[in-house]
Amino acid sequence: MIAESLDNIRGRINRACGRAGRDASAVTLVAVSKTFPADCIREAADAGVVDFGENYVQELLEKHEVITGKALRWHFIGHLQRNKVRFIAPWITMVHAVDGLPLAREIHARAKAEGRIIDCLVEVNTTGEESKFGVRPDHALRLVREFEDLTSIRVNGFMTIGPFLPDPEGSRPMFRHLRELRDEAAASNQENAPMHHLSMGMTGDFEVAIEEGATLVRIGTAIFGARKRREV
Repeated sequence: MIAESLDNIRGRINRACGRAGRDASAVTLVAVSKTFPADCIREAADAGVVDFGENYVQELLEKHEVITGKALRWHFIGHLQRNKVRFIAPWITMVHAVDGLPLAREIHARAKAEGRIIDCLVEVNTTGEESKFGVRPDHALRLVREFEDLTSIRVNGFMTIGPFLPDPEGSRPMFRHLRELRDEAAASNQENAPMHHLSMGMTGDFEVAIEEGATLVRIGTAIFGARKRREV
């Protein structure tokens, strides 16, 4: 079932790219595997998925340890606590939800100690909902500039969570705004901020996100089904 679901999702990604005049290779599918067991991740990997997103450090650590023999790229997409950065710094591919200077400094310090550069995205709260993390849109560019001296992180774009609405078109203004902010940040030519990515769009609105420029779409339910309890 996972392989069939992935075929469906890839077809939808291709069609959305076609409508937007984009090459489908410009969009990376991040399979959101939080709460699903390692067997589901293996099945998705066997079907060609390389990028997986997790929200909880302990769960990610357990899966990273037990899933071996596959060249996977792990994305941390949840709210990351500073005291847990050290556990994932040696191997994490990307941190999607950096929303302040203290967390960025911690990632920089841990990355430097590991002799590597970690890709990070600045989380922007484009909906204004108090229940969501992220910097306000009018503070996003300033925050990117504040990361200028943190040379062991690469500020590679913005991330947002659209509104949960019955009609995915409701997410379009937020996604468009984020793309405009990304373009403005990229134009500053900050050395450690190439701003290549827009992580936006989930199961309910990823096609609209692609039409508005998403390069990373985070899809869980449409691949794995309804959420299960957290287990490995």
